[in-house]
Amino acid sequence: MNIVVIGLGSMGKRRIRLIQQIDPAVYMVGVDSREDRRAEASGRFGIPSVARLTEIELPIDCAFICTAPLTHASIITECLHRGWHVFTELNLVADAYSENTALAKKRKVVLFLSSTFLYRDEVRYIREQVADCGCTVNYSYHVGQYLPDWHPWESYKSFFVNDKRTNGCRELMAIELPWLIKTFGDVIGVTVRSGKMTELDIDHDDNYVMLLEHASGAKGTFLVDVVSRKPVRNLEIFGELIFLSWDGSPSGLFHFDIIEKVHRNVNLYTSVDQQEGYSTQIVENAYKNEILAFFAQIQGGKPAEYSFEDDERTLALIDTIESKGTQPL
Repeated sequence: MNIVVIGLGSMGKRRIRLIQQIDPAVYMVGVDSREDRRAEASGRFGIPSVARLTEIELPIDCAFICTAPLTHASIITECLHRGWHVFTELNLVADAYSENTALAKKRKVVLFLSSTFLYRDEVRYIREQVADCGCTVNYSYHVGQYLPDWHPWESYKSFFVNDKRTNGCRELMAIELPWLIKTFGDVIGVTVRSGKMTELDIDHDDNYVMLLEHASGAKGTFLVDVVSRKPVRNLEIFGELIFLSWDGSPSGLFHFDIIEKVHRNVNLYTSVDQQEGYSTQIVENAYKNEILAFFAQIQGGKPAEYSFEDDERTLALIDTIESKGTQPL
């Protein structure tokens, strides 16, 4: 298989490293306009790289699009026109969604959208437990991390979270809402309060407090921010027959035994892949799982956990949240 990785920043490097773990025989070429990133790809991963797609001469089977979100739509279109299967990171905007999904069907290629948390083992466990518990549940969930700590090697002003259309809180919502919706049902009502708590040089809100009402009858308080100086992912799910808690780490999932009244740790991993410099909540296993799901779909496997149609609905919900709507959807 010949793969092109477009965008050799932090996500592009992650995808290259994991693809090499999955199949060292895969041939990869990188694309990035920055010479320093191309040099790093060659030195660190041993792959050739070019400045633009038009410089690639060999046949390509699939593309991983790891550039800034606002550039995705046009790159996806170009790759689909070339007949390549496409894996794209979060888009955060729905530009050209209908056109690109139609083009993928016409060219008979896979168009796969990353939604990493749906491939976390903890989330899979939580979804199963909520589905099987036999009672209505509510939850409280807080996700936050101080924006300058996201990429400590560069200024937050130099990458996409500084843009209002793809800001940090929007990205966190786009990461979390897909699995919350898959777990608790479609959101049928939302109440929002947001504002700015920091002195960060951004022109958008840095914190959101939400009450989500789901079609299943579940209700959840959902807090998202780029303020918290400690990276935080605190979840509690409760109902008459269930109590789960998770701090976002591989060892932080607990299930309360309502018979024996004991809080039991749920260990789902035989080994955990984590990278230095990232929060302990970031587990590489899930990124690898979704790459494997993409490859499986190319080979005729089951459809992805999350589609562009799903994401269009999620992004519409985020638009409502950002507009501070207090209304049924």
